[in-house]
Amino acid sequence: MEIRHLELLRELSERGSLAAVARATHRTPAALSQQLRTAERELGVKLVEPVSRGIRLTSAGQLLADGATEILHSLASLRAELDAATGEPRGKVTVQALPSAGAPLLPDLVRRLAGSPLTVQLSDFLSMERFASFARDADIVIGHHTTPRPAPQTAEGLITTVLAHEPLDIALSTRHPLADQDELHPSQLVGLPWVGVPEGYPFDAVPAAVEQATGEPAHRVCRLRDNHLVEALVARDVGVGVLPRFASRPGPGIALRPLVGAPAERTIIALSRPERHARQAVRTVLDELREIGQTLTAEG
Repeated sequence: MEIRHLELLRELSERGSLAAVARATHRTPAALSQQLRTAERELGVKLVEPVSRGIRLTSAGQLLADGATEILHSLASLRAELDAATGEPRGKVTVQALPSAGAPLLPDLVRRLAGSPLTVQLSDFLSMERFASFARDADIVIGHHTTPRPAPQTAEGLITTVLAHEPLDIALSTRHPLADQDELHPSQLVGLPWVGVPEGYPFDAVPAAVEQATGEPAHRVCRLRDNHLVEALVARDVGVGVLPRFASRPGPGIALRPLVGAPAERTIIALSRPERHARQAVRTVLDELREIGQTLTAEG
């Protein structure tokens, strides 16, 4: 039984089709089919069977796919012990990040690891809707959730690392009468228009908390995903918004004020598959990220 065969079966189980596995692993479906046939010959059992739109795992194939994670985790742990015994961690660590969650962390991470045997490969994603699924392709996936709401799509079987707790501030035009206040209370926001985010997105928890604290509805004049768009509209007095304190560099015309009397905080987290997390290189990068995040939290 070869490790590459177990990896293929697990990928097929999680991604659902040979085409999806091929795209994710940068191989052709034909090459993967050949690998499956080789595995079947070596094991003497059928691992896949045809269905109307492709193939699916047989009961034997699913059995091996389910056991693959534990085996791969054990191998990664063994490699981590070898790395620890032979010197400092090295190799490539892939990191995918939601831009606003990665912005306060990744620049310092790259600076800290410059000149080390570790190489960090960075990429980003724009939506939290498939947050957990990115852990299939990256060693570390950085996103967020609002307190006290649990992390969205934190899939069972993934390891969650808390990196930072970041205040979510109320963004106002500097011309707004409330911009003169050092802090804001929910009662002061009643009746104001909001430049909001899509329903279900973490930052929407702040106007929702204001609604709960005051018993009055918060009117979202629009719902936008991009923080820069939110900032641009707030600067033009379209409404008040919510921006993360560490990740925001407000331009002219924008004032950020803390909200007291209602929950207004996000937790920046990292997700990793257990076998990826077992690598010493991945844990080293997570330790660096956590240290950066703890410094931000203490200063924030």
